[in-house]
Amino acid sequence: MKAAIIGGTGYGAVELVRLIDKHPYLEIGSVISNSQSGSSFSGIYPHLSEIVDQPLGKFDVNELSEKNDVVFFATPSGVSSKLAPQLIDREVKCIDLSGDFRLRSGEIYESWYKHAPAEDKYLKQAIYGLSEVYPDKIKTANLIANPGCYPTASSLGLIPILTSKLSDEKSIIIDAKSGVSGAGRGLSLTAHYSEINENLKAYKLGAHQHIPEIEQVLSDESGNPLTISFTTHLVPMTRGIMCTMYVNLKEEISTKKVIDLYKHFYQESHFIRVRPDGNIPSTKEVSGSNYCDIGLHVDERTNRLTIISVIDNLVKGAAGQAIQNVNLMNGWDERTGLTDIPMYP
Repeated sequence: MKAAIIGGTGYGAVELVRLIDKHPYLEIGSVISNSQSGSSFSGIYPHLSEIVDQPLGKFDVNELSEKNDVVFFATPSGVSSKLAPQLIDREVKCIDLSGDFRLRSGEIYESWYKHAPAEDKYLKQAIYGLSEVYPDKIKTANLIANPGCYPTASSLGLIPILTSKLSDEKSIIIDAKSGVSGAGRGLSLTAHYSEINENLKAYKLGAHQHIPEIEQVLSDESGNPLTISFTTHLVPMTRGIMCTMYVNLKEEISTKKVIDLYKHFYQESHFIRVRPDGNIPSTKEVSGSNYCDIGLHVDERTNRLTIISVIDNLVKGAAGQAIQNVNLMNGWDERTGLTDIPMYP
């Protein structure tokens, strides 16, 4: 199948190129960047000179739909909401890596993202692509809202304990940390070397656009409307996300029993690795891979569960999960093209 990438010069797009290149059933069709159309892709990313030898194109819905079977949108928010519907109407499968189709409410989207939302009929069509939680819905979808990086790590860490009804749903605290690639490739003071090197910053307190996305999926899975405390931090590394989550328990339960609960919940999930008691994951241990590693600890003194969830923000948090969703959409083994072991050290 031919795969097009819209927004072809960002980190998410480059990761898609890497993963598509070794996928047995996908190949690069078109790479689109309206801002740099006509430029050589290998001129921007020389390490891909033997992989993509075509110049960057402009968005042309007729050409894209004729030449490609699936289209990935690796664009900033506010772009895919305008472009993806044109392809959906031509029955081209779309996977959106931005946030334009993740929230069911256009009003909530506009209040957090500060962009006009997609038309309601497309929001209703979109399937939230959390691969391990909604595989059956993904298999029949034509439009996938690929989850954000923070929501992927935090939701996969929290959903098993929420669905068990053993947790106090009002007590959820998420302390999240991300590498600088999560800020994208654009120039900004936030990602300036002198600003981030040997530094640790909290940002967007109470205002991060992933808050309503996390609350939406956790509310869906728990069956109750939930609100969370969510704080993000930027750490001086390139890749990786660690979400440290705290939730009070309703009854006394051992760490071993919580681990057993998680292992049972994810027993069919190839990319979720639940660590044994006393074994806490780190971001380096999932780097470059599509794994989500989860560590668990019950503090018997406070009867509070601590959950550590780590992913590579560019793979499981973006391009890797997008490929996993394409695999599900086409009836392929979800591991196809995603069997890389983590890079270490």
